[in-house]
Amino acid sequence: MPEGLNLLITGKNGRLGQALARKYANRHHVIVVGRQECDLADAASIRRCLEGQSFDVLINTSSLTGVDDCEKKPELAEVVNAAAPKIMAEICAAKGAHLIHVSTDYVFEGSEPGERKETDPANPINVYGRSKLEGERNVLGVSPDFLVVRVSWLFGPDKPSFPDMMLKRAQASDYVDAVADKVSCPTYSEDVADWMDLMLADRRYKGLLHLCNEGATTWRDYAQEVLDTAARLGMPLMARTVHGFSRINFSGFTAARPEFTAMSTEKFQSLSGIRPRPWQEAMEDHLKHPKKA
Repeated sequence: MPEGLNLLITGKNGRLGQALARKYANRHHVIVVGRQECDLADAASIRRCLEGQSFDVLINTSSLTGVDDCEKKPELAEVVNAAAPKIMAEICAAKGAHLIHVSTDYVFEGSEPGERKETDPANPINVYGRSKLEGERNVLGVSPDFLVVRVSWLFGPDKPSFPDMMLKRAQASDYVDAVADKVSCPTYSEDVADWMDLMLADRRYKGLLHLCNEGATTWRDYAQEVLDTAARLGMPLMARTVHGFSRINFSGFTAARPEFTAMSTEKFQSLSGIRPRPWQEAMEDHLKHPKKA
């Protein structure tokens, strides 16, 4: 068994959960659970799973992340994204274990441009954001020493994400489009795993913390950078230009999307001395190495 901490990670099949488990397995004793072992929609399942395990740190990467699914199923969103984290926090407090809970930039209203800090007010405009904000408050209400990490536009090698979808479309069709009036920061799961490694035993990391790669962009410009990078890497493409359209009244969306949710990592930089690399650099790494062993 590797030396180090006893870590329990939820989200066995998720992009971030898989990245964390893979990164930490060589130095820590890692247990990863999914819905079958720990169903966040079932309080009894959560208790059976967590109360029967011995761990130093619980990292909760699981949630109901489908923004439109949450809008259609608000009661389920409330149970999974708000009530379940509170149960987890209470169990961690009883065990004397630390909790790192993953949240989202969608807690912000996003009506004004600029980078959001942890101290900025959160006022979500959809069910997903509201349920995630309630989950944050439930976790920190149990203990202000727990850590809530907000991430945005997560991509990585363990599960197809936005860059992969845009590349696939551009390789299959000569027309590609993406939303041009929504701004946030792409975040590489491999980088998040490296950054969070610092936080496993360092209790200076507590409360709210924003983690994302450097630089804000729109989905349209993000997709264009994907195609430009793919072309530079010699990948075959049918489309080279990404066309933009508005998120307003887009028939593919059930829930409203906030426009400006780029996040500042000033607090993380102050604590760690690390400046996150630009998302473009991380995205190029992802295209070069799309799947980890």
